[in-house]
Amino acid sequence: MLTFERYEDQGHTIFHGDALHILSNQIRSESVDLVFIDPPYNIGKQFSSFHDKWKSDEEYTKWAYKLLDECIRVLKPSGTMYVMTSTQAMPYFDLYLRETMVILSRIVWHYDSSGVQAKKHFGSMYEPILHCVKNKNNYIFNSEDIKIEAKTGAQRKLIDYRKPVPSPYNSKKVPGNVWYFPRVRYRMEEYENHPSQKPEALLERMIIASSNEGSLVLDPFGGTFTAGAVARRLGRMSISIESQEEYLKIGLRRVLGWQEYGEKKGASQSCKLPTA
Repeated sequence: MLTFERYEDQGHTIFHGDALHILSNQIRSESVDLVFIDPPYNIGKQFSSFHDKWKSDEEYTKWAYKLLDECIRVLKPSGTMYVMTSTQAMPYFDLYLRETMVILSRIVWHYDSSGVQAKKHFGSMYEPILHCVKNKNNYIFNSEDIKIEAKTGAQRKLIDYRKPVPSPYNSKKVPGNVWYFPRVRYRMEEYENHPSQKPEALLERMIIASSNEGSLVLDPFGGTFTAGAVARRLGRMSISIESQEEYLKIGLRRVLGWQEYGEKKGASQSCKLPTA
C-alpha cells in the first residue's frame, strides 16, 4: 500500500506522495481548469532522495504516458494543459498528445546563460512547452491580460501603411511562442533550494492566460511550488503534489502560508492508496 498526506487551506491543497497514484485515486475526472506539468526530465538530476533517471527512454515514456492520461482525465472539457519536458523527450510527448489533445502552440522558454554551456556541441538555452486544450472551440485564453510591449514598429514610431487609413503600429501585442524569462538564481527573492525551479513570471503568464479567478490549477510535481504560489496570488485555487518531504516544506510555506512545518504536520490527513 502506498501512503500519502493531504494538507488544505483556503482552497489550496497539497498532497505529499506519488503523483501518479494520487492523480488516479484522489482527483476527480473533469474537475481541473488548468494543468501545469513539469515532470522529471529523465536526464539524471538528483531531487532530494529521487534520482531522475529511468533505465531506458521506453521505460520513461511508458511512465510519462500514464501520467499524461491521468492529467487529461482530470481536465475539464474546456480545460488547458501546459506540458514541459526535456528537449530530448519532447518529440515523444508531442506525438502522443496530438492523438487526444489539440496542441495550440509549441512554446520555447528561452533563458540566459551564466557561463560556458558546452564545448563539443551547441549548449541548451531553452526548454520546450506544449500548450494543449481538449476542445479548440471552447477554452480560456485571456489575450488582453497578457499583452506585452511591441518592440518593432510601435517602439520606433513607424506608420503602418498597409491599413486602409495609415496609422501607428499597435504598442501592445499578445506574446509569440518564444518567451524570454531569466532563470531563478541564487539570492534572487524567489529562490528556493531546488535544482529545477521555474520562475514566477513564466507561470504567471500561463495562469493569467488560461484560467480565471476561482479556477482550479493542478501541478502534479510541486517542486518549489511556483504554480501553487502564483495561483494563490492571482486568486485561483490549486492542487499540488510532491513526493519529497524536503520540497513539501517549501509548498506548505509558499502556498499554504505555514511557517512551522512540525506543528502543522499533525493536522494533515494521512491515507493509504492501493498499489497497482
